[in-house]
Amino acid sequence: MKYLDEFGNPDLAHRLVEQIHAVTTRPWAMMEVCGGQTHSIIRHGIDQLLPSGVEMIHGPGCPVCVTPLEMIDKALAIAAHPGVIFCSFGDMLRVPGSSRDLFTVKSAGADVRVVYSPLDALKIARENPDRQVVFFGIGFETTAPANAMTVYQARRLGVPNFSLLVSHVLVPPAIAAIMESPRCRVQAFLAAGHVCSVMGTGEYPPLAEKYRVPIVVTGFEPLDILEGIRQTIVQLEAGEHVVQNAYPRAVRDEGNPAAMAMLRDVFEVTDRTWRGIGMIPASGWRLSAKYREFDAEQRFDVDDVRAAESPLCRSGEVLQGLLKPHQCAAFGKQCTPRNPLGATMVSSEGACAAYYAYRRLELVQL
Repeated sequence: MKYLDEFGNPDLAHRLVEQIHAVTTRPWAMMEVCGGQTHSIIRHGIDQLLPSGVEMIHGPGCPVCVTPLEMIDKALAIAAHPGVIFCSFGDMLRVPGSSRDLFTVKSAGADVRVVYSPLDALKIARENPDRQVVFFGIGFETTAPANAMTVYQARRLGVPNFSLLVSHVLVPPAIAAIMESPRCRVQAFLAAGHVCSVMGTGEYPPLAEKYRVPIVVTGFEPLDILEGIRQTIVQLEAGEHVVQNAYPRAVRDEGNPAAMAMLRDVFEVTDRTWRGIGMIPASGWRLSAKYREFDAEQRFDVDDVRAAESPLCRSGEVLQGLLKPHQCAAFGKQCTPRNPLGATMVSSEGACAAYYAYRRLELVQL
């Protein structure tokens, strides 16, 4: 039980909260980048323990949430294609496209399967050589190495009926885009620990220096987040803007060299559209020329798919930290986890889902 409760110790948490209150003299606004951190903050009420005026702004670090609507519609089109076995992690099946989701396509007869690893999809492809098998590869730098390894193995083993629908995005360009927005209120960032466990911290010092914002790499347990907030406020109060690692048990400055080498081999940087945000230059990956034959977008010729968001959904503003979920008029009414208008309500890391699960009754009473 040590590692299940060690980083949720209430006595240590109260001590950190006291230290945060002791060092805070001014209002501050900081963004937690990762949706997993958002859920931990809302679930444990961490934002409600902070000094008055210290605001947590929820960032765009939910991989499901930022997968663009066009990519969801491309996935739906490919999944409905005769002879295709479409594989995905389970959290993508209820993400709404323009008019339906993968569950709806599956109920209409498509062969849509939930897998727990992209290598499971590769195994399915080897077992079904007469069918095309596609894996939906989404996410940040955290999930990309496993997807890269799967494509590498498909090429090495000679599995021509496997392909990857790629929708990978990168954290550092998103931080730059947020800071360059004219509506930006962010004064500091809690960086995502699992991303940095892969990529290290080397990409962040130039951002901290350019935008003069502290960036503290943080984990996901209550004590991790509180310590990250404490270190961030200490920097803000001192007028400093450097990168600190508050998650040393999982993150090394150099990252994971083997994973990064695999990523450099299989992927290349490209412009990416983020759902609700728009195109961010050089903010994603696509398959490199060496592996382009495994690109599902090219294999199934879905480049002309276009989509339109629901006019009621304001998830893009939520993802940019411009709006709290309950400030959207559709929250909990037209938009619920059972009938989501946007991915932020259905994803296990979405800010709207966090507020619905942990703050809904409280918000109704206000």
